[in-house]
Amino acid sequence: MAEEKVTHEPMAEKSDDAQFETSSQVLSAHKKDSISALDNDAHTRALTRKLLWKLDTRILPVLALLFLCSFLDRTNVGNAKILGLETDIGVSNSQYANGLAIFFAFYIAAELPSNLVLKKFSPRLWLAFLTSAWGIVGMCLGFIRNYGGFLTVRAFLGLAEGGLLPGMVLYLSGMYTRGELALRIGLFYTSASLAGAFGGLLARGLSAIGPTGGTVDAGWRWIMIIEGLLTFAAGVASYFILPNNVSTAWFLQPEERELATRRLRNDTSTHLPDGQQSEGVEKFRWSEVRRGILNVQLWLSATAYFAILSGLYSFGLFLPTIIKGLGYTANEAQLWSVIPYAVAAVVTVIVAVISDRMKLRGVVMLCTLPLAIIGYAAIANVAEKDNHTKYGMTFLMATGLYASVPPVLVWNSNNSAGHYKRATTSGMQLAIANAGGFVSSFIYQTKEAPQYHKSHSIILGLLVYAWFAVLCNVLYCAKINRDKANGKYDKYIGYGDDRDPEYKMVL
Repeated sequence: MAEEKVTHEPMAEKSDDAQFETSSQVLSAHKKDSISALDNDAHTRALTRKLLWKLDTRILPVLALLFLCSFLDRTNVGNAKILGLETDIGVSNSQYANGLAIFFAFYIAAELPSNLVLKKFSPRLWLAFLTSAWGIVGMCLGFIRNYGGFLTVRAFLGLAEGGLLPGMVLYLSGMYTRGELALRIGLFYTSASLAGAFGGLLARGLSAIGPTGGTVDAGWRWIMIIEGLLTFAAGVASYFILPNNVSTAWFLQPEERELATRRLRNDTSTHLPDGQQSEGVEKFRWSEVRRGILNVQLWLSATAYFAILSGLYSFGLFLPTIIKGLGYTANEAQLWSVIPYAVAAVVTVIVAVISDRMKLRGVVMLCTLPLAIIGYAAIANVAEKDNHTKYGMTFLMATGLYASVPPVLVWNSNNSAGHYKRATTSGMQLAIANAGGFVSSFIYQTKEAPQYHKSHSIILGLLVYAWFAVLCNVLYCAKINRDKANGKYDKYIGYGDDRDPEYKMVL
């Protein structure tokens, strides 16, 4: 028994040693796995930062340039007007206004159809074509001789320009995840605030060329011709720089392309109806267009954006009047008008960063819109000659309006999946919103100057409506998320579009 005991004890010790060794191996293996996972996670984060840097520096500057060109071509007719356009082609003030209305009508009509064909023709080809086309059409404005020619060119200019902004929003939604879009939209949208200052300086230089005889018999014609040629050149260049999508981006390494594709797939959908595996192969279906048009979120956000753009389009109409009332000369007024835009541009980018970090759109707008509401409420009721207070209010107005644009622009895109549903909501939202250009044209009439009490009050009412529309949309999106959590959308499991229970609405 003693021998047996002696024999068993070493065996027991050997068994404990073996267990200890096995446990050590398991712990070591777990440790290695954890270290490997941390290394992989760190590598992925570093690769993601590198990927975003490449996308930001290769794509955003090009889109900002195209957007800047669109605003230059849209506003240069105003510079031409004060240099003799109306007199030279024999149009009255009302006929000139008709030309602006024709532009907006065709601009709005082009937005949704342009978005629906963007994928078929490929984004880089379609965006480059639109830019080059309106560059050529804009150049033709330098050769018009009568009212008929003015209307015709403005109509074609609206058709060409109408597809750009909705196309860029749709294009970027295929490059960045939902939580990265607001900042990117904000960065290129702020280029619009530079267009007024840059356009005025460029127009001043081009008009100095003066008449040369023959066809170009007035300085204003050079504004149209040269800016049209510059836009055409920018469109052609964009074709060779912009990629169609992340999987074919020429500036990305294979590992970066794979990561970019995986990020988008995980962020939106892994499956689509009919067994399709990605939006890249999704076939056009009218049912998706109907689903987009009948979407409650679309109409709430689009009408809110309509109110915001009504304010933005009108802002430049009364700002010079206010600054002139401060006692500055015309040249000095141009410089003072830049300051509210510059402040708004900085705040817009900051708000866009916050919106992306918090992954909130409507909630952010509920905080920015009151700034514009306060500004319009004060400026509509302040004493007529109190231009210092009026000028101070323009900072609130510009900040509240511009800072609200990136969140509302990406909100529908964030909450729409399949490609054609997203194309429809993006295009329709801008088509509805850009009708705000008509509002500003009709309510800010010369007889209302310099107080514009009635005009400001109308915009104030629209912005109050916008705040409540945004609030309703936030509550509606929150309800959808609750319903998905409670199983009311389980019949859409596996669809992978925005009806899928795993697809959460951005508030």
